[in-house]
Formats: sequence, structure tokens, C-alpha cells
Amino acid sequence: MSIYFVIILAILIGDYALSLIVETLNVRALKTELPEEFRSHYDQEKYSKSQEYLKDNTCFKLIHSGIFTAIVVFFMVGGVFNRIDIIARGFSLGDILTGLIFLGILYFGLQIIDIPFSLYHTFVIEQKYGFNRTKPKTFILDLLKGWMLAVLIGGAIFSVILWFFTKAGPLAWVFCWTAVTLFEVFLLFIAPIVILPLFNKFIPLEEGDLRQAIQNYANSQNFKIQGIFKMDGSRRSAKSNAFFVGIGRFKRIALFDTLIQAHTIDELVSILAHEIGHYKKKHMLKSMVISMLTNGMMFFVLSLFINNPYLFSAFRMQNLSVYASLVFFCFLYTPVNVILSIAGSIISRKHEYEADNFAVSTYQRPESFIKSLKKLSVNNLSNLTPHPLKVFLHYSHPPVLKRIEAIKKIKP
Repeated sequence: MSIYFVIILAILIGDYALSLIVETLNVRALKTELPEEFRSHYDQEKYSKSQEYLKDNTCFKLIHSGIFTAIVVFFMVGGVFNRIDIIARGFSLGDILTGLIFLGILYFGLQIIDIPFSLYHTFVIEQKYGFNRTKPKTFILDLLKGWMLAVLIGGAIFSVILWFFTKAGPLAWVFCWTAVTLFEVFLLFIAPIVILPLFNKFIPLEEGDLRQAIQNYANSQNFKIQGIFKMDGSRRSAKSNAFFVGIGRFKRIALFDTLIQAHTIDELVSILAHEIGHYKKKHMLKSMVISMLTNGMMFFVLSLFINNPYLFSAFRMQNLSVYASLVFFCFLYTPVNVILSIAGSIISRKHEYEADNFAVSTYQRPESFIKSLKKLSVNNLSNLTPHPLKVFLHYSHPPVLKRIEAIKKIKP
């Protein structure tokens, strides 16, 4: 038995076991008594509903990830990866096209297996709790558009990486790192005008008090934006959100229509002041630099495992290939990715506190900001009392009660 097989099997089972422990602790951390801070926004019935929502989602997540872990183990033990490779090689189309066929069979095979889970989550769980507004036609179109983007964008990136590792020698990882970094920056420019409109309609926010209030605040902070848009989030879900897209002079503000319906003007401007705080504090730039550095490390480590015969024996493969090396390396890299994800979450939570501070200090309406956070939590049935380990491992934002506590200490 290959030592790599034992390592990868331990990684797969360990990753699922960690998830099982964390999610179980998170459910057990639920408190039946409604926190004092939310008694003016939550009634006991809806609070209980939010806890049932968490339990249902947790159960679904564990079953979903458990089945997919079992499928990957079966693929390894049963030599399924090798059979897919034999099919891909049967077309005799060269390394890059063979690699794309190999990856395509794996990707679409797993996507098809995942469809029942997506259907259940959307049309059973989300429907049960009053969130789902997705029509079957929209669900199918979203699926097809996602596949199209995976083929076009994912296929292009995969092909470039394959080409460099096949042709560029020992410095291939440097060229891959550079190419992926440039492509990610390029996506930041085209996403607002090409990719996002494939899934949602972005309508310029009509003239009125809200638009004027947003523009006035942005001007007061010397923050230039190309446009303020309303997004048809209600087409898929009753949940609400707001975000910025783009960089430089292509920055755009997007407000879910559900958000606009549920919040006052001061609350909405407070939310956007928080988002502007991320830009003013250069959080996006810092995140990009961290992402670039971690990508560089990943490609370097990847270069050490290209065509590693021991790695291939773990997957019962008959032939070595660069394209299969890329896929198999992802399993080995999982523990590193978990550590990097934890570090990223810690930094992200720090950035959220800083953006909250910026919003309160500049817009000077802490009560409106607190009310907006409470409404978002209630309307999205968020968990108010997550377990500390769950927060440490997975939360990119601090728990809402911690945020409110910190906001109350800020002096506008």
C-alpha cells in the first residue's frame, strides 16, 4: 500500500471528521433564550426558526460532504481515475486536450452527482424557511451558465498551467504564478460588466433620496464610483446583501432589491459606509497581495509533485501526466489550504472590525448601523451564538453580537 494513499486517505477522513466535530459543537452551542440585544428585533418563534434552519443546513452539509468524501475514496480504491484517464487518452489529442478531457469528465461527473443536492437545498430547505424564489427555469439556466464559465475560464487557466509545466522546465511554477495573477486582476475588471450580468440584472438606482444620500456620503469621503445599481436578488432568494465590485475607476455599488425594501436610508448608507471602509483601509489590496503570495507558494509546492510516481500509485494510475498531477495535488494540499484559510479568516475578521469603525466614525450614525446588522441577521436567519471553534475556522466576519459590542465602544 502506497504511503501516499495512506496520507491522502487520512487527509480526506480527517477533514470530514474535523467538519463533523465543528458542526456538532456549533449546533450544541445554540441557546434557546433569545439574546437581550435582539429582543426588539426577534420574536421567540422566529428565533427558534433560525435555530432549526441552522440544524437543517448542518445536517444537509454533513451528509453532502460525507457522500462526496466516500465517492472520492471509491474513485481511488476502484481505479476510477485511471479509467477516466484511459478514456481521455483514447482520443489521442495531445497532452493539453487530453488533460481537458480528463478534467472535464471528472468535473461534469461530479456536477451531475451534485445536482440532486443542489435541488434539495434550494427547493426543500430554502423553500421551507421562506427564502427560495428560484424558478426551475432559473435554476437550470444558472447551472448551464456556471458550466459555460467553468469551461471557458477554468479550461483556459488549466490549459495555460498545463502548457507551462509541460514546456517551461524548472521555472514553470513562476510562469504559472504570473499568468494566474494577471488573469485574476483581469477578472476584477471584467466581472462587473461581463460575468455578473449573466446571472443578475443590474439597474441604475433611480434618482431620489437614497441615491442622493449615497452620493453625498461617497463625495464626503472623496470616494468616486462609476455607478450605483439595484440588483434583482429577489429573483432567487429573500435574503439580502450589498457589495462593491470592480477596482479603480470601475468601482460599482450593488444593492440587493430585498435590502432596499427592508432598510431605511440611514441604515443603507451605513452598510455602504462599511464597504467603502474596506477600500479606504486598502483591505482589497492587502487581500490581493496575500492571495498572490499564497498562490506563488502553492505553485512552487505543486512543482515538486509533478509526475510523482508514488502519488500516482495512490490513485491506481497506469500512466504519469501533468494534468493528473494537478488534480491529485489538490488532495495533498488540503491541510495547507485549511491553515491558509484559517489565517485568511482571522485577517478578514480584523478587516471587518476596521471597516465597522470607519463606517461609524465617518457616517456617525452608530444606531442605524447596529439596526442594519440586526435586520440582516434576522432576515437571513443568521446564527447569533456560533461556537468559538466554528468562528475560528470558518467565519470571515465576526459574530454579529461581537460586532455590535465593538461598535458601541466606538466614539463617532
